[in-house]
Amino acid sequence: MRTATLGPAQRAESLASMAERELDVLVVGAGVVGAGTALDAVTRGLSTGLVEARDWASGTSSRSSKLIHGGLRYLEMLDFALVREALKERGLLLERLAPHLVKPVPFLYPLQHKGWERFYAGSGVAMYDAMSMARGHGRGLPMHRHLTRSHALRVAPCLRKDALVGALQYYDAQMDDARYVTNLVRTAVAYGAKAANRARVTGFLREGERVVGARVQDVEGGGEYEIRAKQVVNATGVWTDDTQAMVGERGQFHVRASKGIHLVVPRDRIHSTTGLILRTEKSVLFVIPWGRHWIVGTTDTDWDLDKAHPAASSADIDYLLEHVNSVLSVPLTRDDVQGVYAGLRPLLAGESDATSKLSREHTVAHPVPGLVVVAGGKYTTYRVMAKDAVDAAVHGLDMRVAECVTEDVPLLGAEGYRALWNARARIAARTGLHVVRVEHLLNRYGTMTEELLALIAEDPSLGEPLAAADDYLRAEIVYAASHEGARHLDDVLTRRTRISIETFDRGARSARDAAELMAPVLGWDKDQIEREVEHYQKRVEAERESQRQPDDLTADAARLGAPDIVPL
Repeated sequence: MRTATLGPAQRAESLASMAERELDVLVVGAGVVGAGTALDAVTRGLSTGLVEARDWASGTSSRSSKLIHGGLRYLEMLDFALVREALKERGLLLERLAPHLVKPVPFLYPLQHKGWERFYAGSGVAMYDAMSMARGHGRGLPMHRHLTRSHALRVAPCLRKDALVGALQYYDAQMDDARYVTNLVRTAVAYGAKAANRARVTGFLREGERVVGARVQDVEGGGEYEIRAKQVVNATGVWTDDTQAMVGERGQFHVRASKGIHLVVPRDRIHSTTGLILRTEKSVLFVIPWGRHWIVGTTDTDWDLDKAHPAASSADIDYLLEHVNSVLSVPLTRDDVQGVYAGLRPLLAGESDATSKLSREHTVAHPVPGLVVVAGGKYTTYRVMAKDAVDAAVHGLDMRVAECVTEDVPLLGAEGYRALWNARARIAARTGLHVVRVEHLLNRYGTMTEELLALIAEDPSLGEPLAAADDYLRAEIVYAASHEGARHLDDVLTRRTRISIETFDRGARSARDAAELMAPVLGWDKDQIEREVEHYQKRVEAERESQRQPDDLTADAARLGAPDIVPL
């Protein structure tokens, strides 16, 4: 089994190695597109580096709706090419690239008008399924079906009887977005890429007009490195314009941030066996199954404040509650909300009529020699965006380079996953873990589950649940620091796990236990443990305070009350 470790020693080695010799490609930004670009480049045989200013997926790529989907509503806009492309990628992820991380999920679309709406919506869903099957990537997902009102209410008893006259049910897919990106980074490293988080680009190296690398600050250790590369790829999402400003060049497009917020509520608050998709006056609203929870989202509003920590205001929360309650027989209240998170979508805004319509499309530009910019797009099509970015970089390399192969490169943990899944009862008997625990691990780590089981065999206490967060084992916290590049408590409670949004205390009661588990791996002393716990508590309180504020300005000001932590 191919694997890779992203511990403290590997991070230090990666930074030193990247500074020692010129790379073929340096990727800036480790969201899903940057991580995918690094994997694409290294699997073409290119020497590849990846640097990220904060944590893997700490921006948009950890704060999405967690959906891998074709974009059913884009059919209504007649954007067949985008839907066709996304459906192909959805199929690849489900069947070949990441079956351990990407899972089918059902959605119910309530019909509110007799006759015409069933025909109209039904035609769209039928085309959605047909486009998926036509490309040979629809296997594993059931076809849509038409439901009467009584049948729909049996499937989703939570719905008000007067909220529908019938329904359609169809399937898409979902994943844990931050976990997926971490896996992408590890896969790239397994194939030879060098990667370092908490490594911020402070400027670009130039020779005349050409970009020949970047100056990178080690945010953790304080050192600075000059990393030279034949091609640099800017994959910084909503920070694209800020990164481009370091070059001093205007691009053909700008990236506009659109805020989307999500609520997380316990599973028993909405009585349904299926997710829901509802129309709003502006877009659509999803109620998405999420383990023992539901995710309700999302909004779509302009955001021009702090990009690192977009804040959800009280008005945002009220908007979602109002719309989901319009169809629920037992309305949700503020007290039902366990977690809230806000993310920023990178939408393209052009400087001419030709580019102003790009929106959720992605684009790749080569603004100056040696620099490629990739922006826009959607999570589902990250692999296509990465391919296009590397194709553009290859044009600037004076060498013959292989074609993209990522369509046939499974992520770490994928190969052999189904065989291990079939053997989960035997694994449970062998390890003494409950089979439900084994299933949880397999659906987060795939075949790398064996690495966690080895930690538990060495220290049986790691097979116990984390304090105040029963869904996660103590071994997962240690593994996040030793194998997945987690550098701070926030990385673990917010992204390696989802404790920050899946518990009513937002992870506050788990913080000390988690910090003490991370400490030996990261070399923390007692003072650093205290700093980590204190910072996390302040972060939770700042987020809660922001969510009590009436608007974006006051919410942003409240959220900024807890600055990012760095070691002393």
